[in-house]
Amino acid sequence: MATHFDLLIRGGTCMLPWGAAETDVGVRDGRIAAIGPAGSATATAEIVATGLHVLPGLIDPHVHLRDPGDASIESIPTGTKAAVLGGLTAVFDMPNTSPSIVNAETLAWKQGYAAREAWCDMGLYVGGTKTNIPDLASLEVAAGVCAVKVFAGSSTGDLMVEDDEHLERIMRAGQRRIAYHSEDEYRLQARKPNYKSGDPYRFHMEWRDEECAFLGTRRLMALARRTGRPAHILHVSTWQELDYLRDYRDIATVEVLVNHLTQFAPDVYDTLKGFGVMNPPIRGREHYEAAWAAIANGTVDTIGSDHAPHPKAAKLKPWPDCPAGLTGVQTLVPVMLDHVNAGRLSLARMVDLMAAGPARIYGALNKGRIVAGYDADFTLVDLKKQRRITNDWIVTPAGWTPFDGMQVTGWPVGTIIRGQQVMRDDEVLGTPTGKLVAFR
Repeated sequence: MATHFDLLIRGGTCMLPWGAAETDVGVRDGRIAAIGPAGSATATAEIVATGLHVLPGLIDPHVHLRDPGDASIESIPTGTKAAVLGGLTAVFDMPNTSPSIVNAETLAWKQGYAAREAWCDMGLYVGGTKTNIPDLASLEVAAGVCAVKVFAGSSTGDLMVEDDEHLERIMRAGQRRIAYHSEDEYRLQARKPNYKSGDPYRFHMEWRDEECAFLGTRRLMALARRTGRPAHILHVSTWQELDYLRDYRDIATVEVLVNHLTQFAPDVYDTLKGFGVMNPPIRGREHYEAAWAAIANGTVDTIGSDHAPHPKAAKLKPWPDCPAGLTGVQTLVPVMLDHVNAGRLSLARMVDLMAAGPARIYGALNKGRIVAGYDADFTLVDLKKQRRITNDWIVTPAGWTPFDGMQVTGWPVGTIIRGQQVMRDDEVLGTPTGKLVAFR
């Protein structure tokens, strides 16, 4: 009797942990059941992937889905729909949403909402604050929680933890890796009076300068070494930090953003104005080149979008009245595929940074690799397909992208989550079936 699968992907070039291979993949009960020539095997559904690359399901480990504070900006339904259109099978959502995810009650609400409305799988960060330290050890092991997130700079209200005393107390409350926004809040506030409304947009990177980021990272590394608590430094943006963190690989891992790999100052502020304002800032070309060097030498562990949409009208305001934050979850994969085609990194390194890397750093179970027994999550890409990214392709209600007009080579043409195809050729299929990611 011929072998039967729920789904059979035939003839694609599969990016396996040990290298690329043109082969078939069989799926049964949402898991990868077989890798190799399928021969006469049958399947309930079949995808002919000849000419395509079959990647393990790609993950954006850094998004802000702001629902339900203002659904005209973003929501789990629209944000995760954007993710699957962009070829992502999972996203990890930050806690500075409305309400902030800082206790069992707000976490339970978010868990339920994600289970009902998400198009892709989701991980959830819990915010570490000055007031919830006694609860963090239990919150960090709750269902779907990928990590504790600490804003050591650039946040508001409860989520700001700027002083060493509370940072150390948070580090001693629990065991899992903590993800940090690393900017020194004291330096930010001391420099703020030097600037006024209507100053050039490029002043954003002068106010939040290299020392602001580097000082924050140095402080966090000293505390991490003292407590032995692993750290993941998010959106590293300076050559100084990237060079420094190479000596802390025993305790720290590193994320860079697609924007810091694609755009640089002053060009980004001259052309995009408020639509190029984010935290930490997009900086000069020397930092852009350092980020690519860190990709090449292995310093960087993950790449994210820091998807943080704001209404177009708000981004049109003068600096510093315009909010910081850019859309990015839908464009992350096409932009990175374009970098692959430009020769800046290999497809294997992209997969390491966007699938295996996030799974490894956050302890996601059965994600990030094409191996038997893992979740049948796949991103199908056409490396030769040329497209222009445009605002009218963006499904986030904000309706804009900082990459509007960018011509790219390489495009996601299929998204498969646990054996179900949820996107095919720019069309979202079926109904939301996302689940919470399981973490170690």
